[in-house]
Amino acid sequence: MEVPDAVPRVESIRAATARPYVVFGQTYTPMTELQPYKKAGVGSWYGKKFHGQKTSSGEPYDMFAMTAAHPTLPIPSYARVTSLETGKQVIVKVNDRGPFLSNRIIDLSYTAAYKLGYLNKGSGQVQVELLLPDEIERINLARNNAYTPVDKPVVVAKAPLQQTRTVVANNVKPAVQPVSRVSSSGPGY
Repeated sequence: MEVPDAVPRVESIRAATARPYVVFGQTYTPMTELQPYKKAGVGSWYGKKFHGQKTSSGEPYDMFAMTAAHPTLPIPSYARVTSLETGKQVIVKVNDRGPFLSNRIIDLSYTAAYKLGYLNKGSGQVQVELLLPDEIERINLARNNAYTPVDKPVVVAKAPLQQTRTVVANNVKPAVQPVSRVSSSGPGY
């Protein structure tokens, strides 16, 4: 599956998703600013049942996009998720709330779980790290510098057509004669 990671950006945190809330009797207090966050635990994934439904950010959930649900990370924000079992890493956009099981720290999209290698198991040991603005800038700078088109078109500037004038002053022929054009329609050298 060749789905690229989410392209991180520094975005304004949605006020509506930054208020404390309660699920199954547990109170969650979302982060209201981007600050260091790094935690290891169990990651799970969600798929077809939620595909197309509205996320906490208001976007429809796309199980084939590189997104995630987290109970307290800012929405929207971006996180690097590393499988502690395979060493594989992905960057996802956090755009939803969840999971709400006490032993899980993040729910990834179907595609993100596939790329980390735990799709068939349903869950796996992961490390979640929130990307801060300076790292987002470094990631995007590296991505932009790494972009080198294979078939980059070569642009050749055409030289302007130089026109030669014949000036006759006092019936004296100029020292420079006009350049004659050579036709390419017939034989010639």
